[in-house]
Amino acid sequence: MRQRRPARSVNAIPQRPFGQVPRSYDPIKVISDDQVEAIHQAALRLLAEQGMRVLNARAIGYYQSAGAQVDGNMVYLDPGLVMERLATLPRTFSIAARNRTKDLRFGGNDMVFSSVGGPAYVMDIDRGRRDGTLADMQDFLRLCQSLNVLQQESGGPLEPMDMPANTRHLDLYLSQITLLDKSWNLNALGTERTMDGLHMAAISMGWSLDDLARHPMMMGVINTNSPRQLDDPMSQGLIALAEHGQVAIVTPFTLAGAMAPVSLAGALVLQHAEAMFGLVLTQIVRPGVPAVYGGFTSNVDMKTGAPAFGTPEYAKAAQASGQLARRIGAPFRSSNTTAANALDAQAAYEAQMSLWGCLMGGANLVIHAAGWMHGGLTASFEKLILDAEMLGMMQAYFTPMQVDEAALSLDAIAEAGVGGHFFGTAQTMAQYETAFHAPMLSNWDNYPTWVARGSEEAPRRANRIWKDLLANYEQPPLDPGIHNELTAFVARRKAEGGAPTN
Repeated sequence: MRQRRPARSVNAIPQRPFGQVPRSYDPIKVISDDQVEAIHQAALRLLAEQGMRVLNARAIGYYQSAGAQVDGNMVYLDPGLVMERLATLPRTFSIAARNRTKDLRFGGNDMVFSSVGGPAYVMDIDRGRRDGTLADMQDFLRLCQSLNVLQQESGGPLEPMDMPANTRHLDLYLSQITLLDKSWNLNALGTERTMDGLHMAAISMGWSLDDLARHPMMMGVINTNSPRQLDDPMSQGLIALAEHGQVAIVTPFTLAGAMAPVSLAGALVLQHAEAMFGLVLTQIVRPGVPAVYGGFTSNVDMKTGAPAFGTPEYAKAAQASGQLARRIGAPFRSSNTTAANALDAQAAYEAQMSLWGCLMGGANLVIHAAGWMHGGLTASFEKLILDAEMLGMMQAYFTPMQVDEAALSLDAIAEAGVGGHFFGTAQTMAQYETAFHAPMLSNWDNYPTWVARGSEEAPRRANRIWKDLLANYEQPPLDPGIHNELTAFVARRKAEGGAPTN
């Protein structure tokens, strides 16, 4: 009987079904176990001897209550305290989505692809680069919902610069909840933005905050201010997340040669120390709360000081970061990055270098997996599609090869005979629709056919695809009572002034 291809989405653009594809291969060890241990021990020494500056009084109080040495706003952690607290960090956890069939697993061999988050600018090949707007942000969210390879949205694909800074997070959260039924992340910059996200997430599920703590749903990126500083808004966000059982993604921003030592080993020592420092705080606030080790170490262009991404150094650092995360038993976050200024070959090969680095480094969460441009300053509609294509290819790559009696194909080889072909064999006819990965973006026409069809290059095909996805987008249903409660919450919080603009 002929095998049927998985049903296509309503837009008829080839996609794999929504879902996680676990990593089927062991992560690469780019450094030895002894070298991992050397970096780990150096990071512990750094925390004990040089410490971290903390600019939030509550965070300092938490550290002090756990036995840390405090001198003004400098906090020093004994190695024993660090490892004792990290021992309560869950190695695996799950995140609830509004559509519970789209709940996600983190840790082990599980991977989550999360879209670009946070840029101030947006671009497409029709309108160029421009300030982000609410309409652009909502279109990006619609595309995140439509692309099955994206299991999560990263916390605002771009800043809606046409909305007031103190309340735009409320417009973001309402848009995320109404336009998506998959997992979404919040903006953890300060207590107010974090708590608004938690309240709205709970409302969207018909839950209380206590229910939310029992079923984690929210994640937020907590960046340390490298080198060796945890600032006030990030401290507030981390504490609010941890207090309510939600997930802090602790990510130092360590660029070798600028905010970190020029040597990769030194940059990783600083990253590891800062990441452990933040993770320890999550476990002091609420022992056993899930949290994620974030690795973002890259390098700068030493001629200009500009950040460089998608470099060989970035790939090596990502792989080593995975080893360091596993050393302390933490799920690992990395990213798909590029410094390219155009949707060109550089954008593709830097992104591919990043993806290979972080995925073969064992990343459990890839933030900015699709749509990142200009070193993270711009969200690109066409890059979103280009990256989605590469992510689909990675999912196909991580799908294990079948080696069973049928796959060994001796019957098919006999049927084709000597000098024959396999186009018409029973095996080919049964599997021709499902045997290979079906690309969304790639064009495999021969050259004359490609020319006859308009010589359409990848950026233009990507432009057509995202427009087709938007044209066929279907908003996921939401209970009208919940929608009314959400809009009333947003209206009340806007009337109260929203959140401080730190």
